[in-house]
Amino acid sequence: MSDPRRALVWKGIFEIALIAIGVFLALMADQWRSDRQHRDQARDALQRFKVEIQTNQAAIDTVKDYHAMMRTAVGAYLDPKTRAATNLQLAGIQPTIFEHTAWDLALATQSLADIDPELAFELARLYGMQQTYAGLTGGLMQSMYQRPPSEDLVKFLHSVKIWLDNIVVHEPAIAENYKRILPKIDRALKD
Repeated sequence: MSDPRRALVWKGIFEIALIAIGVFLALMADQWRSDRQHRDQARDALQRFKVEIQTNQAAIDTVKDYHAMMRTAVGAYLDPKTRAATNLQLAGIQPTIFEHTAWDLALATQSLADIDPELAFELARLYGMQQTYAGLTGGLMQSMYQRPPSEDLVKFLHSVKIWLDNIVVHEPAIAENYKRILPKIDRALKD
């Protein structure tokens, strides 16, 4: 091969190498940008989870003692032996209505996949417990329409008692999960 051809071949190889290096650097920059975006999404989701869980924790703390007291009072009223001596004073059912927007948004944006899998599992468990509680509450609300208190108070209160029997177990369990998960979220936010 003559020198001009050899120089042209080397020039072509050099240009191809430069292009390959440029493409490689562009891909690396895009990967870095994508990783950073996923970290930012995970951080934003964790911050939203923290605020939402604190809100839900306050809501549970507000009613759990009332529900325990109400369960005892309704149980005493439903017992024929103690009904006459029971002064049943209810200030409504007061179910907790859980915030779940952070969970819904994390699912919609797929940012849950960017959170540590163990923490994501704990969050899924917690939101599942809240969903179970909401389902129990929905069942009670339906029974209110089927057996309104004005129609038959005793039958209605039996429905309330069944709900309360479940709720007084679920509320402390949910509250305990809040206490356990919040420090994990704080640690993840620091990392």
